[in-house]
Amino acid sequence: MLFLAILPAGAQFSDYIYWSYNGSIVFLASDNGNKNPPQIVPSLGISAAYSIFKHLRVELTEDVYFANYEFNGYPMACEIGHSEAFVAGFTTGLQLTGFFPVAPNETAFRFYGGLAADLRLVTHSLGLSSYYQNENKQQVENITNYFWANGRMFFASMGLGIDIPFSDKQSLGIDLRAWAPLYRLWTDKDLPEIDGWRFGAGIRISPRKPLHPLRPTRAPRQRQPSVPGNTESADEETTE
Repeated sequence: MLFLAILPAGAQFSDYIYWSYNGSIVFLASDNGNKNPPQIVPSLGISAAYSIFKHLRVELTEDVYFANYEFNGYPMACEIGHSEAFVAGFTTGLQLTGFFPVAPNETAFRFYGGLAADLRLVTHSLGLSSYYQNENKQQVENITNYFWANGRMFFASMGLGIDIPFSDKQSLGIDLRAWAPLYRLWTDKDLPEIDGWRFGAGIRISPRKPLHPLRPTRAPRQRQPSVPGNTESADEETTE
């Protein structure tokens, strides 16, 4: 609805929308000793950006990732051998993106930042028998309650990237991203500083479109020719 509200009169909505699809790896940073090193997980995503000014877009993103967790006072991403729960994360972001062309072929740098919410669904580790699922039931509940309490879903997101055309219809992008745990401002202050941070690197595919679509302008008002000495408008008819 926001896109529709700021769409110029007479414009084609699709002219101002830029889609992309991405695949990346995400580093789930933590400092939990030698038991479980920080985990790297795959992620897939999609985004839609709306051009609001020449070099500025508002962008909605959705990224999905999967990870294994254990609970030792708080959830920690871990290897599957230590896993007590399987987590599917859906990270929804809203950000402002600056777009800056650097070459005539539409190559452009991107810089972006905004807010994100990570909605995590927690279930038993994959492959566990019903006996071990009962054993881990409390751990799964602890992990679920932790993720959904005290605003632990909220992150600040930031990143940069470059888009390079590689065909007549598509561009290839390279992205570096980071997510900072906003909830650490008001909770979990006793945890290691790095815990909760995420770092990602990946590629994205975007359909090629003009970087800065021209916005429609009103046609200049046509003035009727006037006849010297005639004070009446040219479009009025006179009667005898």
